[in-house]
Amino acid sequence: MQLDDRKWTILKAIIKTYLETGEPVGSRTISKYADLNLSSATIRNEMSDLEEMGYILQPHTSAGRIPSDAGYRLYVDRMMEEKDREVTEMKELVLQRQDKMELLLKQMARVLAANTNYAAMISGPQYHRTKLKFIQLSLVSESQILAVIVTETNVVKNKILQIEHGLDQQTVLEMNILLNSALNGLTIEEINLATIKRLKEQAGIHSEVVNRVLDAVAESIQSDNEVEIYTSGATNIFKYPELSSSEKASELISAFEEKQGLVDMIGTAGSQETGIQVYIGQEAPLQSMQDCSLVTATYDFGDGMMGRIGVIGPKRMDYDRVISTLKTLMAQLDQIFKKE
Repeated sequence: MQLDDRKWTILKAIIKTYLETGEPVGSRTISKYADLNLSSATIRNEMSDLEEMGYILQPHTSAGRIPSDAGYRLYVDRMMEEKDREVTEMKELVLQRQDKMELLLKQMARVLAANTNYAAMISGPQYHRTKLKFIQLSLVSESQILAVIVTETNVVKNKILQIEHGLDQQTVLEMNILLNSALNGLTIEEINLATIKRLKEQAGIHSEVVNRVLDAVAESIQSDNEVEIYTSGATNIFKYPELSSSEKASELISAFEEKQGLVDMIGTAGSQETGIQVYIGQEAPLQSMQDCSLVTATYDFGDGMMGRIGVIGPKRMDYDRVISTLKTLMAQLDQIFKKE
């Protein structure tokens, strides 16, 4: 007797229900699964076949069924095959590189939401090692200069800077030489306090220009890293009574739809932190998530390409399961990119 798709779906439903309740499972319970659309009589017939095949047992007369060892074995083997298939699909997507990156991240968000039963988000990779190519200062007036900032990715930003001490053309030329000699080829992370202190000392009374230029540089590099956010499982929020009130659910769904709040949250939570980060209740960086818990991790594609993964759920979330799932996903990501 073949285990067709219908029998396999019913067997999975029996095993999942029994794992949740610990009670024998009847045909009426299984008939409530939305993806079956079968009558109780049809399900009873299929359950009889599954029992004959040795995948489920009836502990006593008139009771529902429970999985047998053979049923558990089949379930675990197929589950492992599905996980391996998911990883293989991810690898195939990654091998197609940048044009398929969006599909990969969307799939990961779906897998994460399905595996945790919470809402999930993944930010697209940002380049955190963008280097400064050059700075060009030009005199606009006695109280204003124009700073043209160019990054190594050829993003050009123009910024009008207010100055307190008037500059002449010769001083502007000297400031250009000073800033470019010290900063060209550096990332924002490499512009440390010692470098800033030395620049200010050399600039003398024009040290405020250094501050304003550095602020403009940081802003330019940050704008070179626009963040894409991929989400999944937002409707899982409605499964938890403490989050399903119209006001709370509306705020959370809006955050997922508008996504700008999620972008801000990534920056507030510290996208450069490594490892697993857990934010509970009022620790959450976003106001609409003050009644939730947020678990995040940073992935690293190498060469400075980094992004953030997050799971949002109730404060009573299964932290062990979420953290374990995130660690597994991080390991899979690492394996995918290390083998390219």
